Order: sequence, then structure tokens, then C-alpha cells
Amino acid sequence: MKQTITTDKIAVDTNILVYLHEATPTFKCEVSHSIVRNFPILSSQVLSEYINVLNRLLRAPKLHLIDHCLTLTEGCTVIGMDHQLIVKARELVVTYDFQVFDSIIVASALQAGCNILYSEDFQHYMIVENQLTIINPYLEFQ
Repeated sequence: MKQTITTDKIAVDTNILVYLHEATPTFKCEVSHSIVRNFPILSSQVLSEYINVLNRLLRAPKLHLIDHCLTLTEGCTVIGMDHQLIVKARELVVTYDFQVFDSIIVASALQAGCNILYSEDFQHYMIVENQLTIINPYLEFQ
């Protein structure tokens, strides 16, 4: 898949990163690589989930898992969790009935000023707070 140049400020959910590790690359793997080449915003929640999933899937040594994260985050902005982000996540749970971990990911994207969050875990084209559009890239780029 050709690299996409975008002026959008994007964030990604964990599932986008996990598809990077398919043993036999599929369409989802290609789309994920295209997205990651644009240096998305990554939340600490996404990175924690990513390490956990890689640990289960790859059963790799600890340093190998950390090295995956170091490679992935090079050139990306990582949004850490703080009090303000947790307050925003709570608001999102109340307003949108998101799951707790999903609300943290969405709050991170909003805090970073993103206008797109790529995920397959939400309603395709859902708009959050008139700022963030959640897009399932595997439906978008078919």
C-alpha cells in the first residue's frame, strides 16, 4: 500500500498497532503500516495495551517487547496520563458511555488536538465533541 501523506493530526487505537505483527500480512497489516508511517499520536494507554497483547501473541522476552515500543514510538508523540486526562475520560464515560480504557484513549486524542482516531472498536465516523472523528481504517480504505 502506498504511503499516505496527510495534514490531519491522527491518533491510533491498540488494534491498529497489533495488526503490524501479522505472521502473514493481510490488508489490515498494510493499512496499519500506512497509518503508522504518518507518526500518529500514541497514548500511554494504547502503548500499555500494545505491550500486553504482544506479550501474549509473541511470548517475546521483555527487552524485545520494549524494543518494539521504542521502534514504534520513534518520531511519534506519546500522551501520558494525568489528572486532567482522567477528568476528561470520566466526562466521556458519562456523555458517550465509553468503556473506561476506551475513554482514556479518546481523551488522549482530544487532549493532543487530534481530529482523527483510527480504531475498529467504535462506531465508524463517530464524532466526539465536534473535534474528533473516529474512523475504522479497514472500512475506509477498502
